[in-house]
Amino acid sequence: MKNHISFFTFLFFFLFAFPVNAQNKSADNIDSVKTYLLKEVVVTATKTAVPEYELASSISVIDSSTISNSNSSTVLDLLQSQYGVSISHQGGRGSISQVYLRGGNPDFTLVQVDGIEMNMPNDINNTFDFTDLSVDNIYRIEILRGPQSTLYGSNAISGVINIITKKGIGKPKLNISLEGGSYNSYKGLALLSGSVKKLNYSLSFSREKTDGFSSANVRFGNNERDGSARYNINSRIGLTFKNNFNIDLFIHFTKAKSDLDQFGGKFGDDPTYIYNLEQGAYKLRGKILLLNGKWEQTVSVSFLKNLRRYNFNNVSALSRSFYDGRRVKFAWQNNFNFKNNLITIGIEREVESANSDYFYLGKFPGAVPFISPFPKKTLRTTGVYLQDQIKLGGKFFASGGLRYDTHENFASVLTFRIAPAYIIWQTGTKIKFTYGTGFKAPSLTNLFDQSFGNPDLNPERSQSWDAGIEQYFFNYKYMAGVTYFHNTFNNLFGFSSNFKVFNIKKARSEGVEFYMTFNPNDKINISANYTYTISKDESGSKSIPLLRRPENKASLTFNYNVIRNTNLNLQVNYTGISYDNDFSSFPAKSIVLKSHTIINAAASYNLLNNIKLYGRIVNLLNTDYEEVFGYATARRSVYMGIKFNL
Repeated sequence: MKNHISFFTFLFFFLFAFPVNAQNKSADNIDSVKTYLLKEVVVTATKTAVPEYELASSISVIDSSTISNSNSSTVLDLLQSQYGVSISHQGGRGSISQVYLRGGNPDFTLVQVDGIEMNMPNDINNTFDFTDLSVDNIYRIEILRGPQSTLYGSNAISGVINIITKKGIGKPKLNISLEGGSYNSYKGLALLSGSVKKLNYSLSFSREKTDGFSSANVRFGNNERDGSARYNINSRIGLTFKNNFNIDLFIHFTKAKSDLDQFGGKFGDDPTYIYNLEQGAYKLRGKILLLNGKWEQTVSVSFLKNLRRYNFNNVSALSRSFYDGRRVKFAWQNNFNFKNNLITIGIEREVESANSDYFYLGKFPGAVPFISPFPKKTLRTTGVYLQDQIKLGGKFFASGGLRYDTHENFASVLTFRIAPAYIIWQTGTKIKFTYGTGFKAPSLTNLFDQSFGNPDLNPERSQSWDAGIEQYFFNYKYMAGVTYFHNTFNNLFGFSSNFKVFNIKKARSEGVEFYMTFNPNDKINISANYTYTISKDESGSKSIPLLRRPENKASLTFNYNVIRNTNLNLQVNYTGISYDNDFSSFPAKSIVLKSHTIINAAASYNLLNNIKLYGRIVNLLNTDYEEVFGYATARRSVYMGIKFNL
């Protein structure tokens, strides 16, 4: 640990000791930093549009230019270079893919697309699976770290990932792209967008297919390819009736089919194991401004339907299962804008339902089928929240909030959060701090499953704080920041000796995040980050590392516009060792997943004004590594494509 402290001390002084002295304290320079920082406006941290420099929250943005320059195919590809974020794949495209934010469990992160909560109501932990989430029609992604239950309720203990799609503007445009590459993969995408008088629209349709590779690692003798295919439809349609009133309709639909493998490791290959997904997410939102813009009301209703089927019929067993999860959510938010205060009052009403059916029959003499039906169950939750954002003297900014949630199956939950920030404009220095509490309600499955459910479960709880400093210098073309975070998780769900779910576990995670950006001119953009995380399960007599969460993680991204029509992008991601279990043995055996470095490269060239050639190389060094024990990851692969802008 002493070595880590020494490293942090050195890095802190390297990033912050001399930049402060390098500032020019003139009034012109103060104005320039304000102008520079006003460029980035985010909405996820406070559910209102706020300049990022006013926020104490640790938030990062993946904007449209970053998405375009990386030529990434999935949202998960974009998230892997973000600080405080680690990911895991249980095989190739179509297999379970999850995100761990600041050492928390995957189900502690709330995922939204255009404000629609995407966490699956029919999953045992309400986790979101990123595997079928493409970058189609995405405008930006905001990653908000720390407990956010005050504004977002359950599932936001570790943070929120908010995905915002493009809004059509200007003359009608039709974008068509065709891509092909390794593993016999191809993708076609058509995007129509624009605006006509009061109407704006953005509509996309894509088809993807890949033969993939064996999800169960080939080092155990597995060689059967696990392919996947999917359709994605994304649309955003808006109408502006008056200058103070508009409505928007969002539609996101995915239909996918994927091959899976059993458990990974030895004997993992299973050519009969098939997964089917049909998911629809829909939202209608209306906004109105009253009292000369002092009072903004937003009313929305959203609906999520997630249908999943799993089937296999191999030499040892036959199984089929079906999961149906749905969520209807009504939200009404009011923003009152005063001179130095922005007060937000909101109410949300959510109804979740789920049902499933599971069948398993071993193929051996005397085998008895195992049947586990889960009849439809429904739960209602109501949340009311209050938030105040304060500005004092153009230097001090703070937000504080309270939320009260009532749940049909347990009494109620009160959460709160404070987040002050102070800026020293003369030196370009920002000091920030947050403290908050969070909760996660038990899923319908954990409450009511006939085999292991427990209707007496209480919500999982958290207490978290972070503190950091950000520094701008070299005429504000360089920014460096450091944040320390500490999370305590209590009342976590775990299985007792009789295999029932109880609130019997606890954990903690803490660490340090370093991040920097350097934009010396319009052609070069450099970003880098490093995250040190300690995440421990403290349920027993001694603490043990939480699974699949690396202690050390670093990333470097370099983007260069060589000339007007050529762009080069290089991304280097380092992941230190992490721990997993070999669940094919009983009791499960602890495994160390080795550290690895993955380099991805991308390039694009504007052949004509309306034709672009692009390509990317994934895992340039052909590194052999695992993110989940027994499951394979992509080796070196190459993809090429062409885009037509009509």
